[in-house]
Formats: sequence, C-alpha cells, structure tokens
Amino acid sequence: MHLAVSLNIASKAGHAAGLDFSRIAGFARKAEAAGLDMVVISDSAASSDRSSSPFEATTLLAALATVTNRIGLVAAASTVAHQPYNLARRFASLDIISHGRAGWHATMVPDPREAANFSRPEGFSGDDFRRRAQEFIGIVQGLWRGWDADALLFDKSGGRFHDPEKMHLLDHKGEFFSVRGPLNVARSPQDTPVLVLSGLSESDMDIAGRAADVILLDDGSIEGAKARHDDLKRRVAACGRDPDAVKVLINVGVDVVLDRLDALFRSKSCDGFNVLMPPQLSALDDFVDRLLPELRRSGLFRADYRGETLRSHLGLAGGGDR
Repeated sequence: MHLAVSLNIASKAGHAAGLDFSRIAGFARKAEAAGLDMVVISDSAASSDRSSSPFEATTLLAALATVTNRIGLVAAASTVAHQPYNLARRFASLDIISHGRAGWHATMVPDPREAANFSRPEGFSGDDFRRRAQEFIGIVQGLWRGWDADALLFDKSGGRFHDPEKMHLLDHKGEFFSVRGPLNVARSPQDTPVLVLSGLSESDMDIAGRAADVILLDDGSIEGAKARHDDLKRRVAACGRDPDAVKVLINVGVDVVLDRLDALFRSKSCDGFNVLMPPQLSALDDFVDRLLPELRRSGLFRADYRGETLRSHLGLAGGGDR
C-alpha cells in the first residue's frame, strides 16, 4: 500500500491557521518519520477573496528538500501559469536538489480566474484546455528525456561537454506550443520527476493512461472505485504501458477508519491513499499514531523506505538509486 499526504497551501483557512515555513517543515518531517511515500503540495496561481497562499508551491518544495532526506515532495504547478520549457527546467532542477524526490502535480481542472492572470481573460473551452494540457505535459516529459543518463561527459581535456549521440532534440511544433529543446539540466537521480494527475474527467482518462505516474481519484463506493481503477489500468495497457507503471491513489480524509482503507485496498480498487489534511496540521499526528501501526501490523504498509528516490518508494520504473 502506498500512502501520501496532501497539504493545500492556497486556502483562506490555511492562511488564517498560520501556515508558516517552520510549521510546514515540521509537518513534512513528521510525515517522513512515519515513512509516508510523499507530501503533495496543492496550490493555485489564481487569487480571490476565498483563498490566499503564503508560498508558491515549487519554491516551498525547494526549501523542504533541504530539511528532509527521504520523503517524496510533489508540488502543484499549472499548465496555464507556466511555459513548458521553464516548468520542465524548474522541476528537473528540483529533482536534482532533492536527490530524486521531486514530482509535478498537474491538475486537469481549468480555472478561469487563473487564465485571466495569464493573458487569457476569456479563459479556455474545456476541449481547448484539455488539448493544450496534453500537449504541455508531452513537451515537459519530452524535455526531461532529452539527455541520456550518461550523455554529459564534462571532459575538459578532450573539450567535450556532452556526447551528441546521447542528446535528443525535441523540436516540437504543435497546436499551442513550439519548443526546440534540449533542456539545459541533466537527468536526475530518479531519471525524471514523477508526474501526478488529479481532477480527471472522463475525457482526461486517456491522457492519464499515456502520461501519468500517479493518479489521484476522489473517494466513493467500493464498486465505483474498483470500476475506475480497472478502467484506468486498461487504458494504461492500451497505451502500451505496464499497468503497474501507474499508481492509483484514492483521496481520503484524515479521519478515515481502518476498515475503510482495508476494504478498498483488498478489493484492488486502488494502489494506496492520499490523505487530505485540514489546516490544523496536528491532525497528521492522529493518523500516524492511530492508523499507521494497524496498517503495519496487518502487513499492508511497509516498515521503512526501500530506497532513496520517490520512484523507488512508489515502485516505479526509473526509481533505481544511484
């Protein structure tokens, strides 16, 4: 069973609760001490009277990387608020800074307020947003794979920075973006950052099947969760990927009961859970002290980390430690 914990820093309640860096850092270290796979930091580039954020999520991720050692760190970054080259470069850098523990959470829900902040006051139609997001994600992943792992030689005596045969020019020209590449950041210790998708509509499922490493789904009945899980795994296989290459986590509240987790997991409705945290970060203590020991006694959750990278925690390809 894989376990993540999600913290939404873009909320009015969260700001009022005083989510300063020291509290968030303590929260991340507590999750790491408990052996959770990753912390997912949700954020939004839109501002309104309903929400505010004390930090930008990727900046926060970089800071958290310096005060943690093992836990995966996943930050939200919108396909509307960024250009694909800059975002790919930022997450590749974060992955190196964190020694292979970084992930990109790309939500698939368009926000008109966010679009209005980035030269799109008319927003996006649902279909345009979907096609643009799919193209954006494909570019980012293509840029991450632009260098083979051993492409950079740093050969001063021979005057060779890289092996040209191991550099792959993206040269993308699409409907919404034109990106030449390559990325000027080396491959990371876990190969590429982990891609997390959430907020999926029916039309988004094929995008997730082709590109995602982790998919976050809302809770529901066991029968419904099982049907969604099996449908996603079929779509992954139809894209020529190993169904185990994508982990499906169900969002649950911090007050979830053990029997609920046990029933969902044993019915093969998911690969694990993402615990949604309230602004009161102390709620993590109850989950860690109450449920984790029971999950470990039942053999459902591992006793310790199995590797150094986020991909190794999740059992994903490319997660080998170096």
